[in-house]
Parts: sequence; structure tokens; C-alpha cells
Amino acid sequence: MPTLVHEFAWPDRVVIGTVGAPGARTFYLQVRAGAQLVSIAMEKQQSALLAEKIDEILDQLITLDGNPFSVPTGTPVELVDNDPLEAVEEQFRTGAMGLGWDPATAQVVIEAYPLTDANGDPEDESFERDDVEAPEMLLVRMPVGTARAFTKRTREVVGAGRPLCPLCGYPIDPEGHVCTPPEL
Repeated sequence: MPTLVHEFAWPDRVVIGTVGAPGARTFYLQVRAGAQLVSIAMEKQQSALLAEKIDEILDQLITLDGNPFSVPTGTPVELVDNDPLEAVEEQFRTGAMGLGWDPATAQVVIEAYPLTDANGDPEDESFERDDVEAPEMLLVRMPVGTARAFTKRTREVVGAGRPLCPLCGYPIDPEGHVCTPPEL
């Protein structure tokens, strides 16, 4: 069965956003080009790591002699996107991801694959990478300015969750926390 590829070569919008209250949020990578809109669910940690790795790629490119790809050091103001997610219809929950750089188009490339049983425990005898067949995938290419705006927004969205406990570093739930007694 051929893989269904949701491909966005020059997206109009690519953002991380959430649905739900802090502590029960679902993170989505949402991409739109014209009328084509795809939303894939991600873990909070996947979102944070994706932003971190994109920034690492862009920061490395800046160090090249003459910055040949005109990589911005900050987020271009005109590319800031603080709008909420558009109508979310989850295409799939993300398992494996790939990240790269295409020097021919000066774009960051994101590949996302659905979570499958094959993404499970490599100690499991039924786990064989050669048998992995992704029924669909998301392929997003974004220019460097868009990538900077994407990482800025992603860091803000990830950081907007529950406050962290100053004693243990774990999130504090609205109902209380083991380190802090409820207010009287």
C-alpha cells in the first residue's frame, strides 16, 4: 500500500497549538496551504524538542561564512502568528519524526509519521524496523523566517502550561500539589 503524503512545500501557516486546559492539553502541529489543512497530535516533549532542534539547525547555518541563506537571528515581526488553531481534525498521533535542511530551497524540512505498534519497545520480539510501513506521513518545508517564528511560538505554547513547583520542578495542578499544601 503506498504511503499517503500530506506535503506542504510552501505552507501559508505552520504552528504548534493546543486544545484543552493546562494539565490536559493536547498539542497539535497544524499546517495550512490554501484550503489544505492538516493537524497532527504531538506530545508536549516532541513539540519542545522540535523547536529546540530547528533553532539548532538555524543557529548552525548562521555561522557559515557570509550567512548564505540569510538566516535571521530572531523572529521577523511580520511572521509572528499568535492566532489560535483553526478547526482541528486530528489526522494522526505522531510517533517518529525526522528533521532536516534542504540547501537547494533554503528550507527546514519536517517529516512526521503516525504512532504505530512498531514505535514501541525494541526489546519486544515482534519489533522489526524493516516491517514498518507508514500508511501516511506529513512532510513540511518551511523557509528560515517561518522556521524562526515557528520555534518562538512553540516555546511560548509549551511554556504556557501549569506553573512548576519551585521545590520539585514538577507541574502544579489546580487541585493542589504534593509539595505545597492547599490554601486555606
